[in-house]
Amino acid sequence: MKPVIALVGRPNVGKSTLFNRLTSSRDAIVADFAGLTRDRHYGNGHLGRREFIVIDTGGFEPTAESGIYKEMAKQTRQAVAEADVVIFVVDARGGLSAQDHDIAQYLRRLGKPTLLVANKAEGMKEGAQLVEFYELGLGDVMPVSGAHGQGVRTMLESALDAIPGLPEEDEEPAEEDTGVIRLAVAGRPNVGKSTLINCWLGEERLVAFDMPGTTRDAISVPFEKDGQKFELIDTAGLRRKGKVFEAIEKFSVVKTLQAIEGAHVVLLLLDATQGVTDQDAHIAGYILESGRGVVIAINKWDAVDEYQRQQIERQIENRLSFLKFASLHLISAKKRQGLGPVWKSIKQARASAMRKMTTPVLTRLLQEAVAFQSPPRSGMFRPKMRYAHQGGMNPPVIVIHGNSLEHVPEVYRRFLEGRFRKAFDLVGTPLRIEFKTSANPFKDAE
Repeated sequence: MKPVIALVGRPNVGKSTLFNRLTSSRDAIVADFAGLTRDRHYGNGHLGRREFIVIDTGGFEPTAESGIYKEMAKQTRQAVAEADVVIFVVDARGGLSAQDHDIAQYLRRLGKPTLLVANKAEGMKEGAQLVEFYELGLGDVMPVSGAHGQGVRTMLESALDAIPGLPEEDEEPAEEDTGVIRLAVAGRPNVGKSTLINCWLGEERLVAFDMPGTTRDAISVPFEKDGQKFELIDTAGLRRKGKVFEAIEKFSVVKTLQAIEGAHVVLLLLDATQGVTDQDAHIAGYILESGRGVVIAINKWDAVDEYQRQQIERQIENRLSFLKFASLHLISAKKRQGLGPVWKSIKQARASAMRKMTTPVLTRLLQEAVAFQSPPRSGMFRPKMRYAHQGGMNPPVIVIHGNSLEHVPEVYRRFLEGRFRKAFDLVGTPLRIEFKTSANPFKDAE
């Protein structure tokens, strides 16, 4: 399970700049809770092979009692609660403030692993400028520059090393295929995840136990359907009370992201009464980025009229076009309508993710595709594709070798993907195509 790092600090200390540096992107998953004026942002980052989730927060005023600052403080407290380690960001050039003291006092009371980081320290060295920050009582001060990347790697190494019980990257055991499909149900709050899960568990009557071992009480429930064993990874906040599982309304983005990471297949649940929102698209993008198999289900389909149904279909076509490979189902969890075909698609997505593709067949399909439509010339270069082989599974990876392949446009990549998908019946799984250009032996010749 990916560790979680929260960035905390007063306004304008450079947390967002540091967030963009850690995630190597300006894209973020946003927790768009109704009524909140400042959202938490979630992103993926990695240090070598060590991956993590990072949370960006708004300016933190722990003592705020009303208005926007109270709501922002509420968001920050939730981020800190979700985090394994906190990076407290201060302004190396602006100096120490009373607000920094309030935040430090709050973090010290929590006792959570915390790193004190002085941002905007480009061109500065540990010395007189940083001495005042030792007053905060949080240990050594690490000078960094989010804008220039100085000290960021050292900061990350220290943050990951500070998380108790986190295994080293080479200690993670290789996954074995036990035949059990790990299924996560992902979606925004109140789309019907709890209703759907409780419907499944009530039908199967195979709830056995909570599987321990995770730091944030994520729950895995084993059950069986038509002879296929599944492991349901909870994202809806299920808690066990006696022999009854109850749904908690509290929504954790971190739990959703970690459930997606731990799953083989993700069921993306949408709400027909609300349409496709920005957060639905963000979660869908994260599923695609993670390489997980995906099935889309639109819940509460019985609660909308024909006009709303047409609107939903257009929204899916426009906003979730990058998941065209996923099966789409129209269901009602409350009335238990349309659930049967969902299981078939889940098994199909897992089978597609694990599909084996031999080199001779891939190469033949590649040659047929090139004969049907050659890759376009780019200036003096025309890409020449020689052969293809499988580079991995879950998701399937196809590696194509040849010359000048760095000039292959995205539209031609999609053309090849369509040919491979059709030939191998790849439904419900992302397909990644990598191009490797042969080295030119005369490149360095004079």
